[in-house]
Amino acid sequence: MPIQHTYATTNIALFDLGERAQIELRGNDCQSFLHNFCTNDIKKLSPGEGCEAFLTNIKGRILGHIIASATDESLWLDSEPGTSNFIVSHLDKYIITEDVSITDRSADFAPLLLVGPQAEAWLTTNIHDFTSPNLCGQITSSLDGVEVIVRRVGFTSQPSFEIIPSSEDVKHVWQSITDAGVQPASQDTFEALRIEAGYPRYGVDITDANLAQEANRTEQAISFTKGCYLGQEPIARLDALGHVNKGLRCLQLADGPVPAPGTPVLSAAGDEVGQITSTALSPSSGHPIALCLLKSSSVSQKTELLVGKLQAVVVASTFPSMSRSVNRPPS
Repeated sequence: MPIQHTYATTNIALFDLGERAQIELRGNDCQSFLHNFCTNDIKKLSPGEGCEAFLTNIKGRILGHIIASATDESLWLDSEPGTSNFIVSHLDKYIITEDVSITDRSADFAPLLLVGPQAEAWLTTNIHDFTSPNLCGQITSSLDGVEVIVRRVGFTSQPSFEIIPSSEDVKHVWQSITDAGVQPASQDTFEALRIEAGYPRYGVDITDANLAQEANRTEQAISFTKGCYLGQEPIARLDALGHVNKGLRCLQLADGPVPAPGTPVLSAAGDEVGQITSTALSPSSGHPIALCLLKSSSVSQKTELLVGKLQAVVVASTFPSMSRSVNRPPS
């Protein structure tokens, strides 16, 4: 098993997340405002808490995939690189009289990621007065004299924490973490961990062509008790039906080359039942793995599938369980 993956799954590893979107909402109405335009219950969040959510349009299709984290003074949104301009403009057009300001802070910060079963212990030792936040929650503290945001995220199945210093301080923080013995790891290793966990990338695995439930993140990102929001009616209707026609799933392939995104997934009879969206070589299994938008009729782990000439099977994603169950109204 490659050493970087071993560090991330048995100890701790450090990743550079690149230019992830960091958006700050301020004002007395910021939580109630965002609540009206996304799939999760933002009004419930107390300072230090957070949740995963989708921004959706009136048809229940995904316009953005965000982590929303509340603080005493603001609400932070974390999303894929390159998505901040659209998210800011989408939300801004709905501000009428609400006390809300929306600021793209992506250029101000440079997120790093600690992954591994020892990540929380390392933070407790090295972050001043560290108190571990719940999933999607965040705190602000200091590391080696530098102010950082620490946000717990579900990008992998291992405990994962964004450490977010300013862009000016990121080299110092990176050096401090590696000097303390944490091993850097590559983007390829992160992709393998992310795919194994079933965590989608917006613009890659899911787009505005997908309904919210097709992302297979209903437990993490959708509340069915929060009341009205943009896209609520079709999302509730799909929940009442009990299924969508397709959804994001993780596949494990037989030995062979890693297939390219866009490769069709075929049934044993030769019918196209899905399409590969992300791929990696899994150090855990030694086999190629992939995320795939797959027809619901083919999601059984007993269904025989083909990707090119490679046999493939659906495997369970390993994303961490939530501290709360999916919110649905009583039957």
